[in-house]
Amino acid sequence: GRFANATLVRISEYLSAGYKKGVRPVRDWRQSTMVAIDLMVYSILNVDEKNQVLTTYVWYRQQWTDEFLVWSPEDFDKVKQVSIPTANVWVPDIVINEFVDVGKSPDIPYVYVRHDGLVRNYKPIQVVTACTLNIYNFPFDVQNCSLTFQSWLHTINDINITLMRDPEDVKVDKSVFMNQGEWELLHVLSKYNSFSLDNDDYYAEMKFNVVIRRRPLFYTVNLLLPSIFLMVMDIVGFYLPPDSGERVSFKITLLLGYSVFLIIVSDTLPATAIGTPLIGVYFVVCMALLVISLTETVLIVRLVHKQDLQSHVPQWVKYLVLERATTLLCMRNKHNLCSILSRDSLLDIAKEWLQVGYVLDILLFRVYLVAMLAYTITLGTLWSVWQYA
Repeated sequence: GRFANATLVRISEYLSAGYKKGVRPVRDWRQSTMVAIDLMVYSILNVDEKNQVLTTYVWYRQQWTDEFLVWSPEDFDKVKQVSIPTANVWVPDIVINEFVDVGKSPDIPYVYVRHDGLVRNYKPIQVVTACTLNIYNFPFDVQNCSLTFQSWLHTINDINITLMRDPEDVKVDKSVFMNQGEWELLHVLSKYNSFSLDNDDYYAEMKFNVVIRRRPLFYTVNLLLPSIFLMVMDIVGFYLPPDSGERVSFKITLLLGYSVFLIIVSDTLPATAIGTPLIGVYFVVCMALLVISLTETVLIVRLVHKQDLQSHVPQWVKYLVLERATTLLCMRNKHNLCSILSRDSLLDIAKEWLQVGYVLDILLFRVYLVAMLAYTITLGTLWSVWQYA
């Protein structure tokens, strides 16, 4: 009695009378059901490099025509669409192939049905999918992860898939994306494909490639800049006198500080079983350069104090170091080098070894500086290309 004039109740009863939700809704079984789908990325929740898993939150839309859910609006107060429970209608079995876990997605219990039979099923989904993540370019990396939608059971003769919007619109659409996180959405590519596993039954699929780029500012400030500062201080340490013990202490302190720095940042670097990011190699090479610098300093200090154990500098060492090397390094006043290094009076032997040590120190410092500059320019160029490509 109380539902006598309820139009929506009458429509619901009219549509549910004799409806079979377990049967594909076509009158001619030879006609396939065309399902139009759409995807909009809302947020990048997590990128797990170790387990190769991407977690995203997307707005998923799909619509199809149900030939058994049709009515005339003139018979029902000109009502053209109603919402009915999803459990009461036929729904295509379209899933994402890359699913590896069930996300925390809200349950949307209704679908919209239009008077001509068009069923619209719109819902947000938390997608946890497998993705091949390449971390070599970290923190300037770009990831390309695919979301492939297809009917798990039905062939293309039963269920076919198409795109609801133009592919170019899908590609550039960032209207709902939350753009304040670590990852930036570049574009979403879409491509239709049909395939067969046994050359008999063919299946339809729609693949969306979500292309994202990491924002590197946090890692640049907290990883690269401290390392660069420590390496600059190592270069500055070469201006300490080679015949003093302060340079060795200074470089040992830098080496210990860099070791502590690597321990602190080890948890920040992504780790996988199949590769190491280039920034990890950069840290190892910087550590090696600090060790080489310390070794060079120890050798030079040992050399300038060699007069305590040995006689005069050999003639071939004088020729190569005090003549050829000084000319190559464009050093002036090469015969008065000892006056720059010490104020005390030295023996003839002490002066010679001190001159050799000073020249070798300048030579090795310039070689070290050239190697570090070449290494820095190479990495800077690579990271710049990756960032702005």
